[in-house]
Amino acid sequence: MRSMKTLKLDLIIIGGGIAGLWTLNRAVEAGFNAILLEKDSLGGGQSVRSQGIIHGGTKYALSGVLTQASNTIKEMPQRWRDCLAGQGEIDLTSVNILSEAHYMWSKGSLGSRMTTFFATKAFTGRVEEVSSKDRPEVFSHKKFKGSLYRLNELVLDVPSVVDALRNPLEDRIYKADINTAKIEMEGDQIKAVSFGDEQLRLEPQHIVLTSGEGFEPLADKLNIKQPEMQRRPLHMVMVKHQHNLPMFAHCIGAGSKPVATITTHPCQDGGQVWYLGGNVAETGLERSEEQQITFAKKELTALLPWVDLSDAQWASFHINRAEPKQSSLTRPDAAFAQKVGNCIVAWPTKLALSPDLADQVLPLCGTPSSTTETQHLDLLNSLPKPETAQPIWETSF
Repeated sequence: MRSMKTLKLDLIIIGGGIAGLWTLNRAVEAGFNAILLEKDSLGGGQSVRSQGIIHGGTKYALSGVLTQASNTIKEMPQRWRDCLAGQGEIDLTSVNILSEAHYMWSKGSLGSRMTTFFATKAFTGRVEEVSSKDRPEVFSHKKFKGSLYRLNELVLDVPSVVDALRNPLEDRIYKADINTAKIEMEGDQIKAVSFGDEQLRLEPQHIVLTSGEGFEPLADKLNIKQPEMQRRPLHMVMVKHQHNLPMFAHCIGAGSKPVATITTHPCQDGGQVWYLGGNVAETGLERSEEQQITFAKKELTALLPWVDLSDAQWASFHINRAEPKQSSLTRPDAAFAQKVGNCIVAWPTKLALSPDLADQVLPLCGTPSSTTETQHLDLLNSLPKPETAQPIWETSF
């Protein structure tokens, strides 16, 4: 029989989305002997199904009041911009920036109300009205009668973010499913995680769960009763077309949420996909795929009547956003991290808040051990490597 290989670690991060990868980078930089385990593909859960918007909080203030969510997230675009410029906490200079700004447009009847609203002191530096000569092409048509605002928000190609986060730490990222591992507990402390087929025993000081919707089976396995998870279901729509009309914008109506949020993503075959979230996605839960596409076609025809989508391809899919449970099942206001024994349960709640999540997680991990065994990471070589997930539109059309 082969002897069991044992590796002592400061930190095991479970879940290879952007939140887990960001936390891994920050942890290693801080001196922790940390590894990340992902059971499928990196970014394959919520990350690559996000729209890639680095929110600055404006859309959460459409009621006219700056909420806690708006104030918490407003510093995030600058933190990401610093990293993209090579001057931040993580080097993201290789990331593909889809748009330097996200926009917000209103129908003509709402123009004066929104101009007054965005002119308030609270929005200084976050929002600016766009003159007709500076509008993106999709809003330059003579039939466009609304008002257009430029938000201090980026839109990023998510797979390129995943790759930028994984590349420096390939020797610390492995494909393994902790649900199939043997877990040794002592009270509420995890003493060891063993993978029998590889004869590998990992002894972590802490385990960080950034596994999104995968938290629930882990919570059962680790007997974690609190915190609980909630799912916020969405029915997203994709429109693949041959127009060269990149669009990154929220359309705002009379309500407190965007009517639609549209981002544009390049396809490997040279086409473009408009990816639709906002109210279109949030209200589509009970609609079939055919009904959801019919609804989305009607919405886009009303919002952008000058864009001919008669030859476009349409598809939709359901996804659950996994978040800490709220009493009213509303969207959480901020990133979330809570320690349970030597586990840290963590959800970023929004892509943009991944840096904030790492800020919360690392202080819960104590201090790096003085006897880290980084020279023994080759013991992990029996584990395979996860791939970076493909965007869903590459397999949907």
